[in-house]
Amino acid sequence: MSTPASAARPKRGQLPLLALLFFAPLLLAFLIYYGSGWRPAGRTNHGVLILPARSLPQVALPQVALPQFAVPGTAASASAPDGEAPAAASVFSGKWSLVYIGRGDCDAECRNTLYFMRQTHFGLANLIPRVQRVFLVTADCCDREFLAREQPKLITLNAQGSAGAALLALFPGERRAASIFVVDPRGNLMMRYDAHEDPKGLRDDLKKLLALSHIG
Repeated sequence: MSTPASAARPKRGQLPLLALLFFAPLLLAFLIYYGSGWRPAGRTNHGVLILPARSLPQVALPQVALPQFAVPGTAASASAPDGEAPAAASVFSGKWSLVYIGRGDCDAECRNTLYFMRQTHFGLANLIPRVQRVFLVTADCCDREFLAREQPKLITLNAQGSAGAALLALFPGERRAASIFVVDPRGNLMMRYDAHEDPKGLRDDLKKLLALSHIG
């Protein structure tokens, strides 16, 4: 006749096995999701994660000066000098950044992607101050009047020099003309988004990131 103590011993021995059976699917899903390029159809993020995240170097690129257009109904404001001044090396620190990379003469693809980025930023409503828009110019800098008129508050940086080349090398080169990159407030490149996709996806991803983040 078995005692209660002897009957309890096999049950205690089964606990590790039951725990393994319970957590194994979760561990497998985690490894597949973060350890490979495959994503399940029901993923919650809409952009493509860059894994591991890439720490961007702090470089002081020349910031393109843009003319200042007057807001309708107000007095005309003076134009900014037609030149460039170094931006802070920590431009990617302290805020979330939406980054576009392209030529400064800005063809139709460039203009569409910048519009997509601006509208996504605008859609963040009360979260707008936590996010900035950055344009890294690779050549033919720049169509200043277009950028000033259509992209107010866009941080435009001339990345044509050697310092810019070192920074640009860390961004994936595939489909750059239609890509928006997300950089976290610590300067880590973490996500790429295709501007041909539904803009609601990028906005939703950003809102989740900002809700989870205590920085920026």
